[in-house]
Amino acid sequence: MSRLYLIRHGKPAATWGEADEDPGLDETGKAQAEAARDYLLALPQADRPKRVVSSPLRRCRETAAPTAEALGVEVEIDTSVGEIPTPKALSAADRPAWLRGVFQGTWKDAQGDLDYDAWRGEIVESLHARGDTAVFSHYVAINAVMSHLEDDERVLVFRPDHASISTLETDGSSLTLVVKGREASTGVL
Repeated sequence: MSRLYLIRHGKPAATWGEADEDPGLDETGKAQAEAARDYLLALPQADRPKRVVSSPLRRCRETAAPTAEALGVEVEIDTSVGEIPTPKALSAADRPAWLRGVFQGTWKDAQGDLDYDAWRGEIVESLHARGDTAVFSHYVAINAVMSHLEDDERVLVFRPDHASISTLETDGSSLTLVVKGREASTGVL
């Protein structure tokens, strides 16, 4: 079994529905990115990540950068650990209300342009072969993984704080939760 670290991005400089649809980190978020790096580097050598994977969105890339730099590796961009796709008919301003509705139900009930239960499965599948990796992702994508691991069909099963680190193990074909990351009340709901 090898370790996989699933990390929520640090605090962004803007939130849902604000003018910037791809914000970077604010000063708190930058400090959280450095704290995540420090945590990962303090692990025993055998448990440290060897690769760094990030959602393509700026807040994740900026959270991943200090860890990648410290490890001497490039940040690998992977859309499969990206943010949940918004239905094409919705504007950025409509996204918060749509997400609040999604959070109230199950993956099979989520309304949009695609099968969100299948989207959840794709995220989980993408992580199976990612041992020894730090994966920087998003609130909803992390919930997709946690709901799978807990065999819970609800969309919202975990409230990862900014830069929360959950530890998983993989044998290449399955995932196991070792330690769930820090939860907090966030601005998501």
